[in-house]
Amino acid sequence: MKSKLKQKRPWIKRGPLKTFLFFLGFSAAIWVAVQFSKEYTEAIELPISYINLPKDKILIDDTPKILDIRIKDRGFYIAWIGVFPPKITIDISDATEEENFLIYDLELQKTAILSQLNLDYEKATFLQKNIKISFERRAVKKVAVVSSIDLNFAVGYSALEEIKLQPDSIMLSGPVTVLDTLEFIRTKQLKINNISNDVKGKVQLETENINEVSLYQNEVNYSVRTEKFTEGKAEIPIILLNVPEGTNVVIFPKELVIYYQVSLKDFEKIKSSAFQVAVDFMNARDSDGFLIAQIIQKPTQVNNIRLNEKKIQFVIKR
Repeated sequence: MKSKLKQKRPWIKRGPLKTFLFFLGFSAAIWVAVQFSKEYTEAIELPISYINLPKDKILIDDTPKILDIRIKDRGFYIAWIGVFPPKITIDISDATEEENFLIYDLELQKTAILSQLNLDYEKATFLQKNIKISFERRAVKKVAVVSSIDLNFAVGYSALEEIKLQPDSIMLSGPVTVLDTLEFIRTKQLKINNISNDVKGKVQLETENINEVSLYQNEVNYSVRTEKFTEGKAEIPIILLNVPEGTNVVIFPKELVIYYQVSLKDFEKIKSSAFQVAVDFMNARDSDGFLIAQIIQKPTQVNNIRLNEKKIQFVIKR
């Protein structure tokens, strides 16, 4: 029984096996370190990104995305950038323009490029003389700025005039096909509550759906003049327009009440004679016996005007 157990024991003991594997791994590590510490020459592809593109130009799809460069350095460095290639930034403002191309001279800009790789000047060679960057010229267009600002005034207050945007129009640049579809640009949504004083500030422009377009500015100023308002009213006689000669037309009622808002400081200045309300007999044929009253004159200081009624009955007397 004992002899059988002895036969099942491995002929290599665990201690010597561990020692063997350790020295094998250590030797392999030394060999790798020695090999990677040697100097090699290797061609590498590096991704490119572009900066400082002039606003009047657009890069088109065939713009080079890769820079081919031959590097002479230790194996560690070459292996590292081969696995994790750094993105090379190309400053287009350093390029020269030739017809529909921007020519970026690699030899002329070699120092700027190699500084991004932490490489000595003599350890790198470009596999091309320059980068030829295709572009098309941007169109330029001036469009109006439209407010998306929601104003909510405190009780008894209102705006003296429409919200003002400064500037009220801006310049855009981009592809002609895109600019032709744009007639205006909106501000971003902004809500201001409980307003009881003049308000002003800056608001960003909405650019979410116009990615291909560049704005010459990204925000505008806004301002609103605010005043405490009160309600006034005036009883105004109705003017009857375009009655044919020899036709006797009677309307009912003959007067209407106009309700309006006006600032407290201008309340006493508003006279009923400054308003005019009229109905046009030219519209009598399709009116079913009624004419629609319209305000044809009002003072500039009033707003939120309304009539106590609009349908005016008429009768033609023979």
